[in-house]
Amino acid sequence: MELQQLFKSPHPVIGVIHLLPLPTSSRWGGNLKPVIDRAEQEAAALAAGGVDGLIIENFFDAPFPKDRVDPAVVSAMSLVVQRVMNLVTLPIGLNVLRNDACSAMAIATCVGAQFIRVNVLTGVMATDQGLIEGQAHRLLRYRRELGSDVKIFADVLVKHARPLGTPNLTTAVRETIERGLADGVILSGWATGSPPNLSDLELAMAAAQGVPVLIGSGADWENIPELIQAANGVIISSSLKRHGQIDQPVDPIRVSRFVESMRRSLATQESSQAKSSVMLGTD
Repeated sequence: MELQQLFKSPHPVIGVIHLLPLPTSSRWGGNLKPVIDRAEQEAAALAAGGVDGLIIENFFDAPFPKDRVDPAVVSAMSLVVQRVMNLVTLPIGLNVLRNDACSAMAIATCVGAQFIRVNVLTGVMATDQGLIEGQAHRLLRYRRELGSDVKIFADVLVKHARPLGTPNLTTAVRETIERGLADGVILSGWATGSPPNLSDLELAMAAAQGVPVLIGSGADWENIPELIQAANGVIISSSLKRHGQIDQPVDPIRVSRFVESMRRSLATQESSQAKSSVMLGTD
């Protein structure tokens, strides 16, 4: 899968919209209007700042069920995604936490979103929700039943979790792609706001063999010049919030600053590579 085709950029910045608590969640406020209003505001701020795509997730529904969410959550997310799609023209994805990939696939297919994020596609992870088992076989068959072309981006050794056993990162990436049939893989740090290290990204890129590798957490305008050297794109949320605090709304100034930092670093890399090619060609 080519990121250029999906996001109109070979190195997309994908901004995250963290939805306020939805119906049936522990902190649900009883009114969907504030949820929709904030989602629309954040979508507009992210789009104005120059991101290449959006991903919408029920982040503030914690504590999460480990697999199936309530039908009210599916209904609410469908409505919110549709409202955001009417506001911006960016590619949009979904992540239904903690790991309801089939609901994400159903929503995306029905509203015309382009991709989903799946925290655990293959293997078994020990999480604060309990043991989560990947259901790649179920998700891929469901996508075929729906006649859907929604892309699947899957976390490898996802944050806020520990694998059963001690799998090799290279093996985990290869199995997620070859046996889980992921269209792209995501590498995060150990928790929300924590970046992956550069060496792990380099290993993942080598193992992915051309399948897109995205940074899934912890990127900011200071570390992205280094991290993007070993990744194809980035999913970003925390550092784009006001004061860098996860519970705050998106700050459009922070979005612009991040996008500018990443684009500048990519341009510098491309220039350096071009100069190296010229020099090699004259030897």
